[in-house]
Amino acid sequence: MNHIPRKRFGQNFLHDPGVIRNIIAAINPQPGQDLIEIGPGQGAITLPLLGVCGHLQAVELDRDLLEPLRQTASTAGKLTLHNRDALRTDFCALRRGEQRLRVIGNLPYNISTPLLFHLLDQADCIEDMHFMLQKEVVERMAAHPGSSAYGRLSVMLQYRCEVIPLFGIGPGAFRPPPKVESAFVRLLPYRTPPTQVIDETLFAQIVRLAFGQRRKTLRNTLKGVLDSEDFTALGVDPQIRAEQLDLKTFARLANHAAEKTANRT
Repeated sequence: MNHIPRKRFGQNFLHDPGVIRNIIAAINPQPGQDLIEIGPGQGAITLPLLGVCGHLQAVELDRDLLEPLRQTASTAGKLTLHNRDALRTDFCALRRGEQRLRVIGNLPYNISTPLLFHLLDQADCIEDMHFMLQKEVVERMAAHPGSSAYGRLSVMLQYRCEVIPLFGIGPGAFRPPPKVESAFVRLLPYRTPPTQVIDETLFAQIVRLAFGQRRKTLRNTLKGVLDSEDFTALGVDPQIRAEQLDLKTFARLANHAAEKTANRT
């Protein structure tokens, strides 16, 4: 397939046979499963997935890739292509039946974080997700409290999913080679979150505020939401920074704020 990768789409096409085999083995696709690939590109993962499952849906924004990919995949199985922006796609609406989706993709680095949040909003209809991402992003996704990589993405993802980094991928596996290392990661959405949150919107707001100015203390970042009495009641030091709090403590802060709001009404 003769296609010049486009920078505006963040295109880096996978071509390394060994990496492709490792990816397919990690996904472990099975016949009859409902798979959706984001950004199939030139079909490096698409074709082997089709060979196992027989049917695959794919979301591709670059219309110039559609017909060549459709022709290449014609003998491998049934490929249903959706020419649309993944950030605006209702993935749950693409389900072919009642089973949950398996979502796969080599995600463009320039939209990876907003796309992950977009998919989190649809996690109820997703069985698992397997993505190639910038290594730094995967490290942030899986980071623990106290590390410099730990942040909003870590907390929000770990509230909704089990995050399992699988293996690294060097720049040479792609064309053109990116200037960064990549990694392959598995996300398993929880059916029951690991901690209870009363108001998920308020929880997300508190996490966003807390990490919005990383060098400031909780007293400053959460001013207007929680006061000194609240921190004392919760046994949380208001002089610490957000990166020192684990998921359960963020949930406690949010639940306390939700209860305060409820008591005022």
